Amino acid sequence: MLEMDNETKNDLKQKVIQAIKQVYDPEIPVDVYELGLIYEITVYPVNNVYVLMTLTSPNCPSAEFIPSEVKDKIQQIQGVNNVEVEITFDPPYSQDMMSEAAKLELGFL
Repeated sequence: MLEMDNETKNDLKQKVIQAIKQVYDPEIPVDVYELGLIYEITVYPVNNVYVLMTLTSPNCPSAEFIPSEVKDKIQQIQGVNNVEVEITFDPPYSQDMMSEAAKLELGFL
């Protein structure tokens, strides 16, 4: 089995983060990464990517397309093989998960 070195893995993970930062909740002018909706990004051998994320609420009107947009953006990265995006509500989302930049943008700081 081919093992990825840590540098390659970290490089791909940074590209995944940049791709995710292109996805916005249409009701909030902040990307889903800065909002704190991404709980986990794992890069597996052969450039398979797993993302565990949440939504601002289970009834989020964007629930249908935010995860698929995250998946689409990641799949556009050259060399990425398979992408799996899983939604969880455990732990439930709270504003404490936002980055400082998101809190500043939304006027919470």
